[in-house]
Amino acid sequence: MNDCKTRIAPIFRQGTIAAILCLATFAITALGFAQGPAAPRSSQQGTQTTPLPLSGRNGQNGSVIVVEAPIAGTTTSVTTINPTVQVQGPYSGGARSTAKRPFSGKLSLREAIERGLEFNLGAVGLSNAARQAQGQSQVARSALLPNLSGNLTETVEQVNLRASGIKFRSPIPGFVFPSIVGPFNVMDLRASLTQSIFDMTARNNYRSANEVYRANQFSARDARDLVVLAVGGAYLQVIATKERVKSAHAQFDTADALYQQNSQKRAVGVVAQVDVDRSQVEALAQQQRVTSLENDLAKQKISLARITGLPPTDEYDLTDDIPFLAAPALSFDDALKQAFDRRADLKAAESQIRAAEHTLAAARDERLPSLSVSGDYGDIGTNPSQSHGTFTAAATLHFPIWQGGRTEGDIKQAEATLAQRRAELEDLKSQVESDVRNAYLDLRAASSQVEVARKNLEVSRETLELTRQRFDAGVTDNVEVIQAQEFLTSAELDVINSVFAHNVAKLSLARSIAGAADSLQQFLSFQ
Repeated sequence: MNDCKTRIAPIFRQGTIAAILCLATFAITALGFAQGPAAPRSSQQGTQTTPLPLSGRNGQNGSVIVVEAPIAGTTTSVTTINPTVQVQGPYSGGARSTAKRPFSGKLSLREAIERGLEFNLGAVGLSNAARQAQGQSQVARSALLPNLSGNLTETVEQVNLRASGIKFRSPIPGFVFPSIVGPFNVMDLRASLTQSIFDMTARNNYRSANEVYRANQFSARDARDLVVLAVGGAYLQVIATKERVKSAHAQFDTADALYQQNSQKRAVGVVAQVDVDRSQVEALAQQQRVTSLENDLAKQKISLARITGLPPTDEYDLTDDIPFLAAPALSFDDALKQAFDRRADLKAAESQIRAAEHTLAAARDERLPSLSVSGDYGDIGTNPSQSHGTFTAAATLHFPIWQGGRTEGDIKQAEATLAQRRAELEDLKSQVESDVRNAYLDLRAASSQVEVARKNLEVSRETLELTRQRFDAGVTDNVEVIQAQEFLTSAELDVINSVFAHNVAKLSLARSIAGAADSLQQFLSFQ
């Protein structure tokens, strides 16, 4: 447009012919829009494969697992298993929930789980990861759809023809063509459309991104089971510690009463000072145990508050007392089948494999040619009243010849990713079976221990009563009384630990077969 007007006419005629040919091509190829659109490209290298991370496992590094470990402040008895639910990473925290859901100061197990599912940071993080993956899938899909854009340009320009090497010789003596043209203005209002007709790499990139999105959705569902395990385990642990505190208070009252009794007998010369000292030492030990357990209880309530999105304080009460309840009648084979059919983490791993397969296909398809069309239509002129419509239409066939080994490199990366994710799926299947077996082993052991611990508690209470009667009669000293009292304390803690272990095993089984949030009522007795 900045050239001499004498060149406009032939250029316009040639451009008109080319435009008609391109428009015809555009019209023919546009019929293929609905057939299978693929990604447009702006470079001559063609569409590239979108690489995947080597591992398909979630990157939050959070976990909720049940392990057997000593619990601070409890018995060291070897007759009971002491499980604990270890919560690590984002699952140990939560977004503040009281703004959206007011808290009355009394927390039931059902409310705790509901708050955890909504506000626990592990569940929130994986839900946001799924949303992010959805956005990435939409970005990949946009390459398969028409891209339409518009622009309005207003240009004011002055051109120095002599500086561009353009010289004019006038046939008229004395007349000189001006070397400076302008200033002049050009207005251009234009819409542009690009569309890929055939691009298998872009198509497989989208399929891979869509499978990653599905995998993140399954991971978010699996996070719900982990949140139920974390919140339920923390709730059960607080209940067990409350029972330990209650037992410790009762034992302290008994020890203190024995100490007062010995002090009175010492005052009248019935017992020796060493008996008084022993009973005092036992009372102080019980008092120290109460202090330790109350401290543990406060910390556990703070942890429970954090994972449910409540303020980090122990100034609230639990309303549910989860008693011993036999596990539902579910055979190991049925439980394992349900786990393989329903576990969301397995489905996520399978989606990750499909994503890796599509990525490998995208890398191999880099060798294939691709076809795209583009066109624009606009109104150009010095002003709206003196403008005229113009258009362009083009079809481009791109066929790679040699890309410096990039395609082979992409294929090797995709093959390694696919092999890694297949190995992870096999490992996960083994882990699922291990979870179910461990839960059944813990259930069997805890059920037996509850029965034995209850019988032991009855015997220990009877032994303490008979020993105190012997002491009151002067048949024995208070050493036997203190020992009997210690046996009773141990027996009570064994019962508490066994019931807690049984409930945790049922909770772990509910998580291992999936759908813990919906089926928890079948495993635990709560309102």
